[in-house]
Amino acid sequence: MSRESGRLRPLRIAHVDDHETVQLGFASLISGAEDLQLVQSATRVDDILPIVPTLDLVVLDIRLSDGSTIAHNLSVLHAAGARVLAFTAADNAAELRTASRGGVLGIVRKSESRDTIVEAVRSAALGVTVATTEWAAALDADPLLASAGLSPKEREVLALYAGGDKSVTVANRAGLSTGTVAEYVRRIRYKYAIAGRPAHTKVDLYKRAVEDGILPAPEQ
Repeated sequence: MSRESGRLRPLRIAHVDDHETVQLGFASLISGAEDLQLVQSATRVDDILPIVPTLDLVVLDIRLSDGSTIAHNLSVLHAAGARVLAFTAADNAAELRTASRGGVLGIVRKSESRDTIVEAVRSAALGVTVATTEWAAALDADPLLASAGLSPKEREVLALYAGGDKSVTVANRAGLSTGTVAEYVRRIRYKYAIAGRPAHTKVDLYKRAVEDGILPAPEQ
């Protein structure tokens, strides 16, 4: 549940897929979770743009039949402020890599179990990275990840911070002051931005750390 105006409400989800049977199947999965609400099913990203500000998550098929690309759809959705979880048959490695570079919170196969899919939707709707094997494989095979050129100490700070430690804990474990940790994090973000791999949030930093082998990828 999310808190809105002091009251708990279900997490609001929109689903974009051009196959009616997949839409119906996804709706059935979500209907069994009291904390999730499917607000709209659509065949095109444009159809849900008016309600994006009211959503917690967009579940997006990587390949749609309207001629749009995954890169374009992600760009449009992120510009509107949406969180996005890719939901796919995962049969095209290039499209999976594009989705990963495009900033999805995870990539989930349509063939996964109900529990796996529902938990992935729930986590992504809360802004948590969904570290699936498909996402890890897409990162591992991506030849376009430019190096950020982090120093050994920057890599250590990134591993601790992106791994979940709070700044004070990172400071204690790395032998730094909290102010210095904050400066390291700013410098790390800057280096990734210069490399064309922005990391505005802690989730982004986690993804960059996995991409660069600083943190382990999900077990496959």
